[in-house]
Amino acid sequence: MAAGEYISVQSQNESTHAELAVERHELVHNSAAELAELAEMYVARGVEPQVAETVARQLSRDPEQALVVHAQEELGVDPTQLPSPRTAAGSSFGSFCVGALLPLLPYAFGATSLVFSAILSVLALFLAGVAASRFTSRTWWYSGARQLLFGVLAAAVTYGVGSAFHATVG
Repeated sequence: MAAGEYISVQSQNESTHAELAVERHELVHNSAAELAELAEMYVARGVEPQVAETVARQLSRDPEQALVVHAQEELGVDPTQLPSPRTAAGSSFGSFCVGALLPLLPYAFGATSLVFSAILSVLALFLAGVAASRFTSRTWWYSGARQLLFGVLAAAVTYGVGSAFHATVG
């Protein structure tokens, strides 16, 4: 999972860099059209045409600043704030390690029934959603319930696939 997350974020960044290269080329080789395009974006947002043109000219004086502004306006990305593939991979690795360990903990302490593992897993799923709500605009109960629902669905699909292939525990 960590490797997949790394590749996913790295590919997204590479795609963004490719789009930035195209935008950088346009800013150098077609600067008048890019200037007009930027001014039109500001006019579309309600800025008076003369003010929009003045702002676009000022922002376009610095090529790097112009690239950042065009990337934000046209591509919806901030090239100075791209996500780190290593951080994403590390987060994914840690999350999946903890997530895989929690259902096994009752057995490490001598449990012989699935009930303790299921209770701990349900509680952990809900609490993970509650914790995530601190970083979103969702309520704690909504985030907890959503995390629980998707976790239970994932477990059910996994169980179903295992059953289809006659894989059993024990």
